[in-house]
Amino acid sequence: MPDRLTTDGAGVSAPAPFGAPSRVDVTDAAADMLRHLAETNGQLMFHQSGGCCDGSSPMCYPVGMFRVGASDILLGTLHVEGTYPIDVYMSKSQFEYWKYTHLTIDIVDGRGSGFSIEAPEGKRFLIRSRMLDDRELEAFGLATHGAV
Repeated sequence: MPDRLTTDGAGVSAPAPFGAPSRVDVTDAAADMLRHLAETNGQLMFHQSGGCCDGSSPMCYPVGMFRVGASDILLGTLHVEGTYPIDVYMSKSQFEYWKYTHLTIDIVDGRGSGFSIEAPEGKRFLIRSRMLDDRELEAFGLATHGAV
């Protein structure tokens, strides 16, 4: 079973309580695509790919079509109106590089991976990232107090 992030310096439990910072979000355009994909595929999930062939792409799958394991962590859960909650996973080793960033899943025109279910739509999901702000760093237990 994958780990949920905790406030032990690695992250925050997901889904985040109302008003609490989240590590993941989704644009309106990506939310529209997720609603469309959920109509035909049912409940969805993401795994943030770290492979060489797909670059570092968010891969979207129907729940049950991709197996997460002990080396994966749950970054957060997307709550998109009209769909079941959508869990977003990443490998623990990749998270070490991304733990100070907030990830937003977006969708653009283009050829995606053949394994991610948006590919036949002529679209691909991608990650837009930004550094966590001070409030988020504090909430996730990553703030360094008194650092010089």
